[in-house]
Amino acid sequence: MKADGFDFDAYSQTYGAIISVYTGPDEAITALTDRGVEELTDMLSEPRLTTKTWHQFLDDFVDDPELAARFKARALR
Repeated sequence: MKADGFDFDAYSQTYGAIISVYTGPDEAITALTDRGVEELTDMLSEPRLTTKTWHQFLDDFVDDPELAARFKARALR
């Protein structure tokens, strides 16, 4: 699916890239596998090429406006 120039299918993790790690009988955390970290790095590399594409990516994927604004305020590295 494409919208606003973004290919949303390119911004998803494959099966097994995100796992639940049980830390107790009723407690779990969500974690990325090594493959998940690689996929996340690849996923973020294209939008971070320019400030405009990074801001568009944040607008499309970050639900919290305050968090998106904090990311936008930081310079790209």
